[in-house]
Amino acid sequence: MAADARTAASIARIIASEIAARPDQVSAAVALLDEGATVPFVARYRKEATGGLDDTQLRTLEERLSYLRELEARRAAVLESIRSQEKLTPELEAKIAAVVTKAELEDIYLPFKPKRRTRAEIARERGLAPLAEAILGDRRKVPAELAATYLTDQVPDTKAALEGARDIVVEGLAENADLLGRLRTHMKERAMLRARVVDGKQEAGAKFSDYFDHSERWSTAPSHRALAMLRGRNEDILTVDLEVDADDAAPMKPVERIIATVLNVAADGAPGNTWLMEVGRWAWRVRLSLNLSVDLMTELRERAEEEAIRVFARNLKDLLLAAPAGSRATMGLDPGIRTGVKVAVIDQTGKLLDTATVYPFQPRNDVQGAQAALAVLIARHKVELVAIGNGTASRETDKLTADLIAQLPTDRRPIKVVVSEAGASVYSASAAAAAEFPDLDVSLRGAVSIARRLQDPLAELVKIEPKSIGVGQYQHDVDQSRLARALDAVVEDAVNAVGVDLNTASASLLARVSGLGASLAEAIVAHRDANGPFAARRELLKVARLGPRTFEQCAGFLRIADGKEPLDASSVHPEAYGVAAKIVAACGRDVRTLMGDSAKLRALDPRTFVDERFGLPTVRDIIAELEKPGRDPRPEFKTASFADGVDDIKQLRPGMLLEGTVTNVAAFGAFVDIGVHQDGLVHVSQLADRFIKDAHEVVKAGDVVKVRVLEVDVPRKRISLTMRKDGAAAASRPAPEAKGERRSGPMPPRKPEPAPQGAFGAALAEAMKRK
Repeated sequence: MAADARTAASIARIIASEIAARPDQVSAAVALLDEGATVPFVARYRKEATGGLDDTQLRTLEERLSYLRELEARRAAVLESIRSQEKLTPELEAKIAAVVTKAELEDIYLPFKPKRRTRAEIARERGLAPLAEAILGDRRKVPAELAATYLTDQVPDTKAALEGARDIVVEGLAENADLLGRLRTHMKERAMLRARVVDGKQEAGAKFSDYFDHSERWSTAPSHRALAMLRGRNEDILTVDLEVDADDAAPMKPVERIIATVLNVAADGAPGNTWLMEVGRWAWRVRLSLNLSVDLMTELRERAEEEAIRVFARNLKDLLLAAPAGSRATMGLDPGIRTGVKVAVIDQTGKLLDTATVYPFQPRNDVQGAQAALAVLIARHKVELVAIGNGTASRETDKLTADLIAQLPTDRRPIKVVVSEAGASVYSASAAAAAEFPDLDVSLRGAVSIARRLQDPLAELVKIEPKSIGVGQYQHDVDQSRLARALDAVVEDAVNAVGVDLNTASASLLARVSGLGASLAEAIVAHRDANGPFAARRELLKVARLGPRTFEQCAGFLRIADGKEPLDASSVHPEAYGVAAKIVAACGRDVRTLMGDSAKLRALDPRTFVDERFGLPTVRDIIAELEKPGRDPRPEFKTASFADGVDDIKQLRPGMLLEGTVTNVAAFGAFVDIGVHQDGLVHVSQLADRFIKDAHEVVKAGDVVKVRVLEVDVPRKRISLTMRKDGAAAASRPAPEAKGERRSGPMPPRKPEPAPQGAFGAALAEAMKRK
């Protein structure tokens, strides 16, 4: 028990240093998580216990806790294995206790690890261990002369004897943890990634042309380029190798000097030293460099995957927390050419009201009939919003709708918005969609999804497997289980940050609430269908299999509008209703009239309401919630206006100023939909007039931005854009304007900075491959 306590304390100290917290904060959070509490619950309702750790810190804590516990379990297994071999010394035990990574631990364990019969073991069986020791012991003696005294039936000549001695020395080097550590550090600092095209694969692998003859440092290779090279290798288009000290012209390479130091080889020309130096070089070429290269390539992949997952997770969070258009009757249009435009109309709550399919494009070209059908639906259902999917025929459908809206009476014109339809087809064919719309054609389900994701992106997107939403870079190349865990955490945090209406939420949305899951979510919906809307949060305890512990985890994130208890519409947890009652009583008001009265609430001293159970952080949260009950953390809804007359990449010209929506953010920049069927790329160097290390510092998915066209490559469908105020060294002549574009005011005079076209071109090429 004492050892377990020491281990827990050690883990707490390590994590605390990594998340900028105190060990006692980490220990408290670990205890809560071990008891089954979720990250959203701990972040929101256990601030006193954790000292206010936020959800980002807690997610990192949760991930590192898993790794460090695995490390401790492996450390214990290694110690037990070496102890059972009766080879554990106090020095070795202290060394094992000091390691902080799994790789270091395995390096130390390597000599003691049970292994198959090796060449060195065979050499020992043949009596050659004394020969190796003799060569190492006296460098003045000639190895071949020493070897001649060890000849037997199994060792027929001096060559075989020396090869056996070499195998024994090489195994000693390969199992030397200090040597492996020094070589690994050197390689991390100096190794170069080298990619080359496989002969004859130039045409088949054209999309990897940027890497046909490419090299860069292993230590600084960005995620997207590393994953691109690794994908090219997996597809047998590229060879990818690590080169170490290739540019060092010295007779003895740095890695050889490191090995020579470990072997204590002197440059004195002694026969033993000369032989050992050759053995060291052979060990590097044949064994050490190969094993360490595999380790470093594995680490590179893990590092690149971690960054790719982080980018995907951040983009997903931005998309989930995009501004909702609100509870308004909405028409969803899923564009198509030959198969027609699928139409679905939903009411304020997302309930399906009507469907249709219109054929304004080839081969029917029934524009008038399509517009007439849409006009009828708009009038019949008092449609206020039109959501248009951004897939094939999106711009044509957008223009068709714009022309229709222009013909409608001013007071009946809905707002049209082009929305991302990523994942809509996945939802349409899912079991959830089939259960919700069993009699509806699959294609029409997509139109419903498009309409709903305009009303409330979060509520609709939770129905789709996160990795199918498609806002990542190389998401299909990364560890799928790690990706799923990271994205599930993002969805959980987003849902609980916004809160869920208990009486209208789908089972898919409820399943993401803290403490619930798919089965309990379905039980809640079944109870709601059988007994009517919930009048109070406490009624959740009547749901089958939903006990007090689960209620504690989920209640604060579920909302009931116009229920028996006004606080049920807020994020105040039922366990703290007593504190809220004291606050209300101090104001001498009814809770319903007090809610929203900022002046009255801000005049209170939160410290007055602190008690043994609820501290100052909780009291402040309760007062803030009373000020703005059920507040939505998502931004205000706004849309981009595409330029009239610009709906094809061929119509773009350098210098055009356009408005668009950020669809994806990667490590190297941001993709922007400007309405021409092909997203443009704003390279990270073009996002602002200052240095930007991470594109997320400036933009996020869903942002509406102004961009200027830098370059257009029509054959390769590549568009480069800039958001810099100076136009990124745009042509000095006045920029041609798109039809319908509003010219911006005069630019402040400044010296243009040259755009890094080389780096930009490489990033753009890489980005387009991914797209």
